[in-house]
Amino acid sequence: MNPRPSIAFAKFAAPQTAANRKGTVFVLSADDGGLSDAARTYDPGKTLERAFPVAEFTGKFAGVVEILAPEGASLDRLVAIGAGKAAGIDEYAWLKLGGTIAASLRKATDVAVVLDLVGASIGGKDAANLAAGILLRSYSFDKYKTSRDKDDAKADPKKPVKITIHTADPAGAKKAFADAEAVIDGVLLARDLVNEPANILGPVEFAARAKELETLGVKVEILAEKEMKKLGMGSLLGVAQGSPRGARMAVMQWSGGKPKDSPIAFVGKGVTFDTGGNSIKPASGMEDMKGDMGGAAAVTGLMHALAARKAKANVVGIIGLVENAVDGHAQRPGDIVTSMSGQTIEVLNTDAEGRLVLADALWYCNDRFQPKFMVNLATLTGAIMVALGLHHAGLFSNNDELAQRLAAAGQATQERLWRMPLGAEYDKLIDSKNADMKNIGGRYGGAIIAAQFLQRFVKDTPWAHLDIAGTAMGSPSNEINQSWGSGFGVRLLDRLVRDHYES
Repeated sequence: MNPRPSIAFAKFAAPQTAANRKGTVFVLSADDGGLSDAARTYDPGKTLERAFPVAEFTGKFAGVVEILAPEGASLDRLVAIGAGKAAGIDEYAWLKLGGTIAASLRKATDVAVVLDLVGASIGGKDAANLAAGILLRSYSFDKYKTSRDKDDAKADPKKPVKITIHTADPAGAKKAFADAEAVIDGVLLARDLVNEPANILGPVEFAARAKELETLGVKVEILAEKEMKKLGMGSLLGVAQGSPRGARMAVMQWSGGKPKDSPIAFVGKGVTFDTGGNSIKPASGMEDMKGDMGGAAAVTGLMHALAARKAKANVVGIIGLVENAVDGHAQRPGDIVTSMSGQTIEVLNTDAEGRLVLADALWYCNDRFQPKFMVNLATLTGAIMVALGLHHAGLFSNNDELAQRLAAAGQATQERLWRMPLGAEYDKLIDSKNADMKNIGGRYGGAIIAAQFLQRFVKDTPWAHLDIAGTAMGSPSNEINQSWGSGFGVRLLDRLVRDHYES
């Protein structure tokens, strides 16, 4: 993979030092095209100000003007980034500005960012968010590429770009960045997991990746098929029975809160590859089903983030890991399985398998840990993509307060959620003549029916289901993500914990 940028923070350079600087410098311009005094010290020849009208640059957000070997300076490049209206730069905007800078790095190895803007007071947290945006945009998954193009071959693949962010409060920025970087590392872990091919990352290998969180102080237990069979997890194990790779459940615990406090819990669907089973999927696009464990990836990334930043909360993360394959042992449409709850399920479609995995994972989580609430994440239905497209995940909940807090966290992080309905009219659609329920309920309202199915396994515990099928993989590229696997859910849920559940 490309080397991770090295980021440091420093005070603004003195004019003489700035004038003699080499390498690449980025400066910010407000929406009127104006540069701050700190930015002007790097441009004694006023080349940017002459270039702005020619390039029709007005400081519009994410606009870019680049000068090579600017007159009167020793720089290789001088780049102005539009910041838009100074008063309107929020947390997500700083992330996007960082992403815009990362996209403009090219082959630079020594970079300075002058974080000063007319009309804006830029604090340490803002600088940290800009740095976080640089890291998010710089991510790429190319570990299996063995050849490089001619331009890449000229660069040292092991040498990271050095980025120094000049700011009014470098000490505050450094402190805030340590916290932000922990969360970004969780996002990048989730992206790595989603991007890995299924021949490399099966249930056993995924469980081993979760086990690595022990180095951060997370307690991790791995349940194998023998333990899950003893617990009565017939719903989850039925999905796995067609694969020779077996099933696993990873139980992760972070104890950063008060010892007697009940934990909060996050549960992830981890289908490491989904053929659809005997209800087999069409061949076209099936390769994308390596990402059907996006929910488990998000939970694992979240646990990494919380542990790395030493979150003051007791948190449980549970992921059910299976491969939904086809062979002579695979589950058949019409099979009836018994879940850990004792409820029986008629499996009418083996491609509606994620809910079968989550049914046992949710029941186990609730039964063992009795959490304050449970949030599950799953790339569960194509129906949610039909309803919401690729820019919102579906939110279903039996608790208004939890739903409102999740939606607010989604707005703050721009990992956005849209609440969908639940109700008895939908629930009766999964009643079965032959068992307590069936795993599908007809053509219409597929995402809602899946949520109704899950609700039968949470009792009265406050619960939310996030259907992230359109946002965890193959979502549109943006300023902070160019990867197929987005890591959606890590920043969202970290914000939920941070805002409401830390002691």
